[in-house]
Parts: sequence; C-alpha cells; structure tokens
Amino acid sequence: MKRIRKGDDVVVTTGKDKGRRGTVSRVVDDQRVVVEGVNIAKKHQKPDPNAGVPGGVVDKEMPLHISNVMLWNPKAEKGDRIGFRVEGEGSDARKVRYFKSNGEVVDV
Repeated sequence: MKRIRKGDDVVVTTGKDKGRRGTVSRVVDDQRVVVEGVNIAKKHQKPDPNAGVPGGVVDKEMPLHISNVMLWNPKAEKGDRIGFRVEGEGSDARKVRYFKSNGEVVDV
C-alpha cells in the first residue's frame, strides 16, 4: 500500500514550486509522482505529420520525487505525514492511511 496515490491532493515541500498544491495525476514508479500544474518544463517537440502533432515548444509536467510532496490535510489546512494502521478485527480488518497530526483516516 502506497502513502501517496493517484487522485490525492498534495502540497510541494521543497524546490522551485514549494508551497504549491495540486492533485496527483499519476504515480510513475515507487519513488516519483506527477502533480497537475506543478514542476512544468519546456519541451521542444518535433512535428509529426502522421500523428497530427505540431512542432514547437510545449509545457510538460515532469515527475517529482515522492519525498518532496506531502498529503494535504483539509482539516488542519497544511501538509501532513501519513501513517498506516489496521482497523477492525478478524475478517473485517482493513489497513487504512491516517494523518499523523490528528489521527483522522484519509480513505473513507
């Protein structure tokens, strides 16, 4: 189970985009995530007439390391650390993510 997943609201903690918030659009691998509207780079793209792609300079969202983002806690209105705990007993038990600051479950 991953600490940060696709669709999570996150805040960037370091780098040129520090303090910016966005939604995780995809998880590249175990260590990198792409956040909407954050870490934009200019990419020089060659035209491809067969695919209908025009050439030029395009903005592209680049991956961030997962250690540079924190899950956004809407109650505390800040980035928060994530922990795991098992709720329920026996066959009803399930592993859930929770915020470390106030103990609230993330996945409801």
